[in-house]
Amino acid sequence: MEYAVSREGTTLVTLHEGTDTTACSAAAEKLSEQLAALESSVSVEEWSVIETDVYEHPAAPFDPYTVVATFRMTIAVDADTESEAAERGAVTIDRMLEAGPLESITYTGEAAVSAV
Repeated sequence: MEYAVSREGTTLVTLHEGTDTTACSAAAEKLSEQLAALESSVSVEEWSVIETDVYEHPAAPFDPYTVVATFRMTIAVDADTESEAAERGAVTIDRMLEAGPLESITYTGEAAVSAV
């Protein structure tokens, strides 16, 4: 049976921008590009940047912003049971994100599973 497995998490995005607003917008765009570029042997059904907020302001005029970005990723998983799909999907998403360029990934909860 096919299941959709989703994970929400946060990551840090470091960049040079002029204001809090432009830093958050640029961080969302950068994270979107990074998520879109992830390579995987499984089908990524959906990914989205949910929210951004300044984590650390620049300490000096030419220092970067650090922005915390909340994201959600959903993949398709074939499994016999919902619990097997949750475990397999969580591991697959972990590996995809760890292999990518994201910094300091923290998950905000357990994997969510729904039958497709």
